[in-house]
Amino acid sequence: MTQKRLLLGAALVLGIGSAIVAAQTQTPATPVVPSAPTRQFGASINPAFEGWFDNPDGTHSFLIGYYNRNTSAEIDIPIGPNNKFEGPNPDMGQPTHFLTRRHFGVFIVTVPKDFPKTEKIRWTLTANGTTTTVPFYMHTDYNLTPLKSQEESPNREFNTPPALKFTEAGPAVRGPLTNGLKPTLTRTATVGTPMPIDIWADDDALFSSGGNGPMSESRPIIVLDVTKYRGPGTMTVSQNPVKFTALKGGKPLQPYSGKGTTTVSFSEPGDYLLHINGGDYSGNGGGGSGCCWTTAIMKVSVAGATRTGGQ
Repeated sequence: MTQKRLLLGAALVLGIGSAIVAAQTQTPATPVVPSAPTRQFGASINPAFEGWFDNPDGTHSFLIGYYNRNTSAEIDIPIGPNNKFEGPNPDMGQPTHFLTRRHFGVFIVTVPKDFPKTEKIRWTLTANGTTTTVPFYMHTDYNLTPLKSQEESPNREFNTPPALKFTEAGPAVRGPLTNGLKPTLTRTATVGTPMPIDIWADDDALFSSGGNGPMSESRPIIVLDVTKYRGPGTMTVSQNPVKFTALKGGKPLQPYSGKGTTTVSFSEPGDYLLHINGGDYSGNGGGGSGCCWTTAIMKVSVAGATRTGGQ
């Protein structure tokens, strides 16, 4: 029998200790649901509510991630009854391919200016016989600023997300402001032929440590992954995380510019969406600050391999 759970926020499912999640646990009338254990295979996947923010045009965006409790199994869940938003449009740009473990702020869902603060949108995922539905709404405690950290860095300035470019003179993207319905850029590729991806990154190299002190560990200034978001086949990335060569800077609190290169190969023809996530020195999920990482969605139309020799 399918097990159904109704969860209000990521904290209830994930039990992580970030400031955002700590705020979420304060919501009145929140049902407390014990966390399920992780497994190599056969576990559930939980939507995760990171928070919401206002946009300059007056609209509002929900920042959403997920937790795949399978430690070895990546899972594909097509848009439909097992991967849907409630309402007339089940496809709100969410992923259909789920990587293992916790992934913060993977995509956004934007609602109109007049969207009521108490109204909820709900994302439902069913994996391995377990159905999880998480509602998102504009509760004050969930408000965040993904384009500027609310905590000062040790130099008294405020961290911002890295800027990513896919051509050296091209436009930059900044912040976790994407979903699968509006790809950031498009490319073409052929099955069996590695497609190169060049990425330029600029960052302030500031960070949020949770206590305004120095980091306790050494980290790269930019950590960037290219992963499958949607698509019919498997995807192989030659280098993940992408290794960056510093063009300027390279130390914390020192403005940084760098370039990274990787290649992606596809097993089957069709349309793919690649998720590109560039985190800064604060680490995965911005060290619990709700800032500062940048996402992009690359749409790749993959053609079948050309046959030769009359085959």
